[in-house]
Amino acid sequence: MSDRFLRAWRGGRASRRARWVAAGYVVGFGEGTCSHAYSLCTGGIHAFSRAPVPIQVVFHAMLALDVLAVVLTVRASPAAPPLAAFAISADAFGNWWTQAGNVVRHPLDYLAPFGLLPITLFGVFVLATAIPLHRALAAPPSAAGQTPEQLV
Repeated sequence: MSDRFLRAWRGGRASRRARWVAAGYVVGFGEGTCSHAYSLCTGGIHAFSRAPVPIQVVFHAMLALDVLAVVLTVRASPAAPPLAAFAISADAFGNWWTQAGNVVRHPLDYLAPFGLLPITLFGVFVLATAIPLHRALAAPPSAAGQTPEQLV
């Protein structure tokens, strides 16, 4: 593992809360990666053919965006939270766009433990934590515990 990773996540500049939030990002976007990869493997290029073409493009792009969000988060990059916020916003928008009619016709279907409910809850989590996590990752490392050579 890189020094940057170890310094950021082993008590360097990221607080315990920031590490837990980042872990939530990794788990959530990791699950999204698996979900989009499964859809593409089983349905190919036409996996999302029920959706309008712009939404299909978003869903296909989500595979790359989810992976990138995980990699940047693990690397403690300050770019991870803004990218994560963009990715989950696009994913949630696409899912709501394609499934809104079903929710109106069958509102209790929204309470299923898959589909819109977890995407919406994860989206709220990411949007609520993106700015604080970005600040935590962009903050300079604390000077505590560093040798004089590391401070220069």
